[in-house]
Amino acid sequence: MKILLSNDDGYFAPGLAALSQALSVDHDVQVVAPERDRSGASNSLTLDRPLSLRQAASGFYYVNGTPTDCVHLAVTGLMDPRPDLVVSGINHGANMGDDTIYSGTVAAATEAYLLGIPAIAISLARHGAKHFDTAARVAAELVARVQAHPFRGAVLLNVNVPDRPYADLQGWRITRLGRRHKAEPVIRTENPRGETIYWVGPVGKAQDDVEGTDFWAVENGFVSVTPLQIDLTAYKQLDFMNEWLQ
Repeated sequence: MKILLSNDDGYFAPGLAALSQALSVDHDVQVVAPERDRSGASNSLTLDRPLSLRQAASGFYYVNGTPTDCVHLAVTGLMDPRPDLVVSGINHGANMGDDTIYSGTVAAATEAYLLGIPAIAISLARHGAKHFDTAARVAAELVARVQAHPFRGAVLLNVNVPDRPYADLQGWRITRLGRRHKAEPVIRTENPRGETIYWVGPVGKAQDDVEGTDFWAVENGFVSVTPLQIDLTAYKQLDFMNEWLQ
């Protein structure tokens, strides 16, 4: 298969290197990733300036833009023919529940999905994670399954892998997104010039983490696989809104 790899941690990230090494064994892999850490960039596109594409000594291409920029540039301006699959990651930290809205890792995969290409976002679900080899092996197994049983049309999967040795995984679970409590307040401080600055506070703890959610699966040692969709329409409110406008 022809596979495009990207991420939001930057082209130098260990998770991206592990992913490329694992998938290059059996597939034609191209890497296009941000030149720096763009975690939390979500689905933003750079529209106010041109983008540049450069190649590192590793052979990876990097772009002075967002994860979405990277995939958009690669698919619409660099790769011919288009990739069969896009894999984004391996993210250093979880992308579960509400986090998926902000995640650049998920955003890179989402851009592929919007362009009609099946995509997988994969994250190693702990900050300070060590077992990138486990997540890389999980990614390789997923890609092998996609090759053996191709998706019918574009599919978007969000995958979170527990940070543990592969032998300690408890299996796989198809999950839904859980929910977190609201984020902690911003942290107010001063810079060396005495000016007030603010840091975004840490994420809240899991609120909806019952069995069946991504939070529960990872906490209990399972690889969480969540199929995502992009339609934001609140269908349950359509009838109410029609009545409200009359």
